[in-house]
Amino acid sequence: MKLNGTDVTFSKYGKGFQEKLCMVILDDRPFADQVEEVLDVSFLELNYLKLFLNKVFEYRQKYGVHPSRDIMKTILRSELDAENELTRQQVREYYARSLAADLTDQAYIKDTTLDFCRKQNLKSAMVKSIGLMQRSSFDEIAQVINNSLKLGADNNEGYDWKKDFEERFKPKYRNPISTGWLLVDGLIRGGLGQKELGVVIAPTGAGKSMALVHLGSQALKEGKTVIHYTLELQDMVIGSRYDSCLTKIPLDSLLSFKEKIYEEVQDIAGKLIIKEYPTKTASTHTLKMHLEKLRMRGTQIDMIIVDYADLLRPVTTQREKRNELESIYEELRGLAQEFKCVIWTASQTNRSGLNAEVITMEAISEAFNKCFVADFIFSISRTIDDKITNTGRIFIAKNRNGPDGLVFPLFMDTTNVCIKVLQPSEGEDGEEVSSRKQKEKLFDKYKKFKKQQNNGKVA
Repeated sequence: MKLNGTDVTFSKYGKGFQEKLCMVILDDRPFADQVEEVLDVSFLELNYLKLFLNKVFEYRQKYGVHPSRDIMKTILRSELDAENELTRQQVREYYARSLAADLTDQAYIKDTTLDFCRKQNLKSAMVKSIGLMQRSSFDEIAQVINNSLKLGADNNEGYDWKKDFEERFKPKYRNPISTGWLLVDGLIRGGLGQKELGVVIAPTGAGKSMALVHLGSQALKEGKTVIHYTLELQDMVIGSRYDSCLTKIPLDSLLSFKEKIYEEVQDIAGKLIIKEYPTKTASTHTLKMHLEKLRMRGTQIDMIIVDYADLLRPVTTQREKRNELESIYEELRGLAQEFKCVIWTASQTNRSGLNAEVITMEAISEAFNKCFVADFIFSISRTIDDKITNTGRIFIAKNRNGPDGLVFPLFMDTTNVCIKVLQPSEGEDGEEVSSRKQKEKLFDKYKKFKKQQNNGKVA
């Protein structure tokens, strides 16, 4: 095998190294899982070793399990008819000889093999990047290089369902972060958990950004570190909304209470970093690079807020916009898993959601399938009348950790970023959207609710 005219094989390590490597791969399944991603069989210079390793990998791919020594013996005895006599003899003699081989130095063999293979894959990625550079596809270049670096790097066998039995019964394995709404927390087992993606659905001007600031503020109260990406509003505007939400001081009065705000902010246990990117200039890869920089500097990332995902630029341009949006949400979910944190974002509704009493997922803009990726989705519905009376509805559209299809009253005061999920009428647990009768009851209930609010009975 040659890369840019250079011979790429294990020849410099010698025959003995290559023979031991093949046996280590056969005897050590976790290592085989790891090296299979990066090892090209053509790296071996001896044909009988290529044949041997090909048989190992073919068996794994066909049956989904790793071959035992006995199975390999059977394969080498019965499945080599297509090979010439010399090769058949060499591979059988090798196998018989290797059974007694000294593999005490296998740690060196593993490290050397992975290092060699990953270097070759990185070189190939760099060659591929030259063509991408000519098209100024910098995000794609970074992705190609990063993907290459990840190959062969994972030694984790995964979660052992029996061995690690107790882990899934520990209450904090998700490390949920409260939404600040007791009714909602009760539905999602304490809040959104690490590695989970939450989405707020609302039409323009209904309070998506306000809701995200509220969620970030609750995390700060718990002493969490929040990274808030704003793709629409200025970072200072977002900062002021946090000031108002956490101190209950109206937005238009912040300047008058500057000293008081400063004192209260210092008492907040958590850490907030707000990063502004102009609309459609940042991709999920851009966010990842920023997050990695923060992590390298010792920042513990607990929650990421993206306001909002629809305004991100796709890493790879696709023919249809909906496919681009779907990939963005998939990549966000990947970031949540990689950084083991909570991610909240928002999505715009289409025109059907503009004055709807209850907004369901069908009203989500552009790409409905992006909701399949999310763990938790709620919508905010506020008609024109609702905005006058600071009321609205929150609909639990999707919930992987509990019930969904429920509607609750909402109080939203945009002057001081105050959002409350209210108790339903006495004797009800929340209205089910699926029932027409209950929808009608919901409408009547909100007439009464608005009347009470206007009379000053709702705080």
